[in-house]
Amino acid sequence: MAEAREEIVPGRVVQLNDLIRRITAPNPGMMTGPGTNAYLIGTGDLALIDPGPASAPHLATMLDAVGKRLKWILCTHTHLDHSPGAKALRAATGAELLGFGNVPDDGRQDRSFAPDRALRDGDVLDCGAFRLRAVHTPGHASNHLCYMVEGERWLFTGDHVMQGSTVVISPPDGDMTVYLGSLERLLSLDLAALAPGHGHVIGKPHDEVRRLIAHRLKREQKVVGAFSKKNPATLDELLPIVYDDVPQRVHLVARRSLHAHLLKLRDEGKAVEAGETWKLK
Repeated sequence: MAEAREEIVPGRVVQLNDLIRRITAPNPGMMTGPGTNAYLIGTGDLALIDPGPASAPHLATMLDAVGKRLKWILCTHTHLDHSPGAKALRAATGAELLGFGNVPDDGRQDRSFAPDRALRDGDVLDCGAFRLRAVHTPGHASNHLCYMVEGERWLFTGDHVMQGSTVVISPPDGDMTVYLGSLERLLSLDLAALAPGHGHVIGKPHDEVRRLIAHRLKREQKVVGAFSKKNPATLDELLPIVYDDVPQRVHLVARRSLHAHLLKLRDEGKAVEAGETWKLK
């Protein structure tokens, strides 16, 4: 089921179906789109996925929506727009905090994240009226989990799949090879909808996953093709060639994904890294 494309407004509680509501944090931007989505699941005892950044207005909206019924807080990963809000929400509600843990030390993580219960691939949280199954999907972040509502077949994808944009793969924790493998894995799941960490609900999940894989591989071919103009070359020499189809203002961020593509080619024996330069074999 695809969601009607009404504007996403931070702070608004949106009923997506009988079981699921969305609350978007007030952190819109180039990296976050309309803002980070928190999802409330349940009609009795509630679970909340991705409380977002530390934000007093967002916390107030979430607390108003959950009342005294929040039992579980789950985080998809520990980037700073997804998990820092968990600390205050947990303190205010007493809800159990769950996530992968194992927070990388790469300067882009919520190092304070400490789940009450660490989840791993295939773990199931029985919430009585519904069950959430953890699906480990590393690549964007090594500790990234998606969560499947069994029965509903909705997958909460965090930053593994975003609507309206591709995610940034930032080495060293981000890994393009691993990311593509995690996308491929979604094709084996029986899915009705993707509920992303940014943007609207995505219908036809497998079509979208195939599109994302094709897009990444097409970008990889642009990386390979760029070496026909300069070989060897530095990242900064390749960047405007490989990303000539995106605004220059996003090139600094795109540089990270370019680095991830080059590391993939290196690991496959197709490119060689020598200091600051790269050479296609």
